[in-house]
Amino acid sequence: GVIVNILALVTMMLTALAIVREKEIGTMEQLIVTPVQPLELMLGKTIPFALVGLFHTGMLTLVASVLFGVPFRGSLLLPFGGAILFLMTTLGGGLLVSTMVRTQQQAMMATFFVFFPIMLLSGFAFPIRSMPEAIQWLTYLNPVRYFMEIVRGVFLKGLGVNELWVQLLALAGIGVAMILVSANRFHKRLD
Repeated sequence: GVIVNILALVTMMLTALAIVREKEIGTMEQLIVTPVQPLELMLGKTIPFALVGLFHTGMLTLVASVLFGVPFRGSLLLPFGGAILFLMTTLGGGLLVSTMVRTQQQAMMATFFVFFPIMLLSGFAFPIRSMPEAIQWLTYLNPVRYFMEIVRGVFLKGLGVNELWVQLLALAGIGVAMILVSANRFHKRLD
């Protein structure tokens, strides 16, 4: 579960801070006047953080298995495939935060404001089945919940795609929606 939370916090915050920093130092205007399309600018700003996120996934998986002795029973490709889908949601969230704030301090505070509820509603700290029913329904909108189920299922139970396809599909859907909303808002902010 710690792997999921670190990945969510780091990638969301880094993306939000990087784009807001461009605004603060005035280089965003310079990027806007170049022939770079908004989608290319978004990709250029998010791909490095996606690579950082995948590196963190690998390192945290290694540390969990080797240093802490957490059993790893599933396929190594599944957590990385899930991480790619999960990164779509966190990077999209970081982009969305960056379109709503003006300073890096605001970006950091907004990221924490978003992160803590999604972490608490993910099943990491409290089992989802022990939450009130209305809150349980709300957790279906939380991408951290799905990636948490994937990571725990692969590590502890050795589950594969046949058992985790619903979680992967949910992550893909939320990720695409988050990227589209963020891209639309990002594009409007550039215009």
